[in-house]
Amino acid sequence: MKQRTIKKEVEIVGIGLHKGVPVKMRLEPLGDDMGIVFYRSDEAVSIELKPENVIDTKMATVIGKDNVVISTIEHLLSAIYAYGIDNLRVVLDNDEIPILDGSSSGFCMLLDEVGIAEQEKSKKAIRVKKEVEVKIDNKFVKLKPSNHIIYNFSINFEHPAIGEQQFNFDYSVEEYKENISRARTFGFLHEVQYLRSIGLAQGGSLDNAIVLDDQKIINPEGLRYDDEFVRHKILDAIGDMSLLGYTMIGEYNAHAGSHHLNHLLTKKLLESEENYEIVDLEEEKDQVQAIQRAYATVK
Repeated sequence: MKQRTIKKEVEIVGIGLHKGVPVKMRLEPLGDDMGIVFYRSDEAVSIELKPENVIDTKMATVIGKDNVVISTIEHLLSAIYAYGIDNLRVVLDNDEIPILDGSSSGFCMLLDEVGIAEQEKSKKAIRVKKEVEVKIDNKFVKLKPSNHIIYNFSINFEHPAIGEQQFNFDYSVEEYKENISRARTFGFLHEVQYLRSIGLAQGGSLDNAIVLDDQKIINPEGLRYDDEFVRHKILDAIGDMSLLGYTMIGEYNAHAGSHHLNHLLTKKLLESEENYEIVDLEEEKDQVQAIQRAYATVK
């Protein structure tokens, strides 16, 4: 199995969630072993995708370098990671990824439009060898060994429109596009009002988020899935795990996980080589058949 990039450049303009200003984003192919690189064209600063460049995880995953930041990267990364893309440059003229409709489906459509290019060098993955867990109170995230890519997530909100939800996602590109990518981010009306009072969420609207008051969902169109909330949590987790720098082979489990816990999990996994190994997907074809089948539908 070879490394992947996109076949050609593609550019869009969208609104940033927090500042509410237009952002121009261009995706560019990169050569073998270059990884995922973000570039702020207005600041002439490149930021590599790696855990040590994460500077904030309160409202979104934010990376930064030399006092230059890029916010809300997880939805785009979720799509990039899901499509098995190893090498890509993301060029922005502002500090936020466009929010689009609050899901990753728009980014999937971009990738489908430009197509995926197979490269010369073999694809590498990070395989979990030993269970690693981060737990705070009753919230936890953990990784454990598996020859598949699996995400299990559960949530429990004391809200009549959410309650307890659980979803198991055994990865493939088609399953991601159908069952995960369309799940939108969500928030509560009182939180949105507070964020706007401090200058955040200026670009948030019913067009790019599920918004709930104390009793119900206020979006007139309702939900895309009955359990859209937990599916979006998986979407976020897939994006956050891309900070490992490789496709992750293993099982991710979480209850009430968050960007912050996911960041701590990636750091903890990488703390010791006893926890993981880097595998060459050309050399270990027999052991990673499930991974090859998962990516087989992407062209």
